[in-house]
Amino acid sequence: MKRVYPIFAAAALLATALPSATTASGLSNVESDEIEMSYSLLTQEFYKKVDQQTILDGARANVLAYLEKGGVKNPHVADVHAGDDATANARSLEHAVNAAVAAYGAKTGGSRPLTYEAIAGLMSSVKDKYTTFLTPKQYADLNEGLDGGNFSGVGISIAVDEKTKYLDVNEVIPDGPAEKAGVLDGDTILEIDGKTTKGLTTDQDAKLLRGEKGTTVKLSIERAGAAIAPVAVVRDVIHQPSVYSKLMDNGIGYTRLTVFGSNTAQELSAALTKLQTQGAKAYVLDLRDNGGGYLNAAIDVSSKFIPSGPIVSVESRGGNDTQYDAENTAIPPKPLAVLVNKYTASASEITSGALQDDGVGELIGEKTYGKGVVQTIHPLPDGSAVKITSARYLTPHGRDINLVGIQPDIVTIEPQSSRLGNPSTDPQLQSAITYLQGKIAQAGS
Repeated sequence: MKRVYPIFAAAALLATALPSATTASGLSNVESDEIEMSYSLLTQEFYKKVDQQTILDGARANVLAYLEKGGVKNPHVADVHAGDDATANARSLEHAVNAAVAAYGAKTGGSRPLTYEAIAGLMSSVKDKYTTFLTPKQYADLNEGLDGGNFSGVGISIAVDEKTKYLDVNEVIPDGPAEKAGVLDGDTILEIDGKTTKGLTTDQDAKLLRGEKGTTVKLSIERAGAAIAPVAVVRDVIHQPSVYSKLMDNGIGYTRLTVFGSNTAQELSAALTKLQTQGAKAYVLDLRDNGGGYLNAAIDVSSKFIPSGPIVSVESRGGNDTQYDAENTAIPPKPLAVLVNKYTASASEITSGALQDDGVGELIGEKTYGKGVVQTIHPLPDGSAVKITSARYLTPHGRDINLVGIQPDIVTIEPQSSRLGNPSTDPQLQSAITYLQGKIAQAGS
């Protein structure tokens, strides 16, 4: 089963790239600014007080390690001694990296790698796994994962079956090329253009499925254990959605959120409106394998089910506490089951905790991941970024779930063979259906 690992709840900032003029010392003006900016952001925004000598030592150690790995024997990087002036400390670090660039940059790839190593060392020095440096590619990939990228493909969500090693179709994107060609959720793709999918990774499968808009890919498919006629799919530009929905038997509307991105609340609103029109009597909100996303998205999503009152409290360094309330956008109340598992994390836990505390939804599945801290992303001028844990959050009842997780109301174990979203192979979803059927029956009695 394909897993999506925890990301974070983030408040993203914007920045514009600056020209990369070079100083006499070897670092560009942009690189010098990035080192000083990263130091300042870490010391001011990290949710716990930092020791300035420790983070300076971390940056220096990272640069030294990089030089040694690059074949420099006994490299020298000047010690930086922390004083009371944080700005002066940052400039001293920048001067030390300058000197290292001047001495070794020609042998180790220039100034850019040493700049990145210094910033990465700053971030790692606080010993917080969520506080990290992101290269331009990593930052771009993260944004695409949260906000959905546009690519030319067939429009399906895929995973490798752990038993057969063939490629399974988890979901078909509505109105996409695959749906138009007749591909269904739960299909198994045996071959792509004559090449077997058995033993391939999802990345390898994805490369075979993607291609230029207007080109055709031929899929050999097995459905319900029997081969069907090959399906030809004409590739088109796809925007990866973050919400999948369908109306199941007995009037139960199913919605699965893959991430809490900038468009997730709008996509969920559209899905719920469609399900209401189709006559949904109850809802399943599936947050399994959802590693989180934007804090604002978690508040927006929670507000679809909670009509008023608190959603989450965010506590920054120094005990500053900000409470975020529901936004008066709730749909008419109906029975709600929220599916969670050990990969339900961060923004997903904000929503899970709010729905559980408010009593509007029954949590079903397994204990959640336990990530109760918030990160802020600060883009740097060259397209890289620093991600800093800037606060912790509490549920409406004041629960701190960090490293603890949220215990579901109804515990149902998820077997390895489970195929999410299919009641016949998904015991947790079946448990949610059973619970909701009981609620629907009570409402009708």
